[in-house]
Amino acid sequence: MPSHLFADRPAQPPEPGSVDALISQTRRLRGDVDAVRRDTVVDDDDAQGRWQRALCDLAVHHLDDLREHLGQLKEGLPPVPETVAFPQAAPEIVPEAQTRVGSAEWNLLTDEVSWSDELFQIFGRSPESGAPPLDELGSTLFSEDQPLLTAWVTACLVDGRPIDGEFRIVRADGRVRTLHMRGEPVLDSDGCTASMWAVMRDVSELRRSQRAVRESRDSLQRQREIAQTEHRLAVELQEAVLPPWRGSLRLPHRNAGTLDVAAHYLPSATSALIGGDWYDALELPDGSSMLTVGDLTGHGVTATSGMAMMLGALRGMAMAGIAPGPLMGWLNQLLETSVQPALGSAVCCRYDPARRVLSWAQAGHPAPLLFRRGSGRALTPPEGVLLGATSGASYGQAEERLEVGDLLVLHTDGLTPRSIEFSRADGTERLLALAPQLSAARSAQDCVRLVIEEFGESEREDDACVLVARVGG
Repeated sequence: MPSHLFADRPAQPPEPGSVDALISQTRRLRGDVDAVRRDTVVDDDDAQGRWQRALCDLAVHHLDDLREHLGQLKEGLPPVPETVAFPQAAPEIVPEAQTRVGSAEWNLLTDEVSWSDELFQIFGRSPESGAPPLDELGSTLFSEDQPLLTAWVTACLVDGRPIDGEFRIVRADGRVRTLHMRGEPVLDSDGCTASMWAVMRDVSELRRSQRAVRESRDSLQRQREIAQTEHRLAVELQEAVLPPWRGSLRLPHRNAGTLDVAAHYLPSATSALIGGDWYDALELPDGSSMLTVGDLTGHGVTATSGMAMMLGALRGMAMAGIAPGPLMGWLNQLLETSVQPALGSAVCCRYDPARRVLSWAQAGHPAPLLFRRGSGRALTPPEGVLLGATSGASYGQAEERLEVGDLLVLHTDGLTPRSIEFSRADGTERLLALAPQLSAARSAQDCVRLVIEEFGESEREDDACVLVARVGG
């Protein structure tokens, strides 16, 4: 049986100094939390930002309630008037944010009911209308909550059980509020129930804040799950589309002037952004070889599906014998008419082993780098704008005669982070500075390892691809 309050036992007030200190601490903490809330930038698409803001709002509500409770604790219980005084003027309307807690007492012996002014304001009732008796209190509740209050009051008055629960009321103005009620029976000297007191707290805003926290947290969790699923799908699609070969590849297999080819995909620094980068090397029906790298804007499934479309079209047109320049024009038209508009950059090379001639075209992409006898240079690029940028764009085509031992390096933009510290030119210079090491390397795979060692630890915001081809005799 829980302990009961006795009508003849006065409450002991707390020390004023200790309560003042707690109020000051609460006020300072409230200011700190409010500052954090103001600094929290909320975007409609930022689920995590909405969740953080909702948590700040909830913390502010808790601290406001705590400060109000401490203030009432410092002031102590207001004196109960012996007679009912009729008001001489309209009562002052206190803002609702400052009237979240009210108290009531129902005297079972005299049928007197005493409500605090705050409780009248919470219920939206005027003191002139009087406080309702205990058996009429349920009429202000939602119909679904009325049986709960009846059970609580019965258990309190008959069995001496304290009341601790919530219910919803409908005010006279039609507004719905959620109240938290704590109450206990007050026993007389004979141990019989003389009255029941209760403290009611308006927790409507608090519950709304808690719902906002739950909803924003659930939204954030759903977004994370969706992002994880999309990331997994993007990785699977990328692995299915990019060339299955790993290590070195020799093209073509049966002719002189064989190319030793190696390539590598480098993920972004976070490994969470799967972009539309591609690389490929393909032996063509006439004995020549196709080399390509490229990149589509965007990340995730959209970018990788677009990359799959572009790389499939590029492979098909190369197998059909379309030269690199016209091939770029068709890719531009394909991207322009795509359901998911995007921009792309690419370089496509066709190597004729019989003549050792490289024919190539580019679309807003870094030019291939040619390394020969310990030095390197970027090939002079033919005309070519970004894929998908201009309708009906034409793309030029250049040729370069290669020698035995020459090394070609093709890469996407993400290999060299473009920022205030690094530009595309800086990345090209870093690659060209590797000329002595690349020329001394025994295979294309060793050259790729050198490039990865140079750029693999960079804080790249995007993923990247690098392809190396060495001309054999």
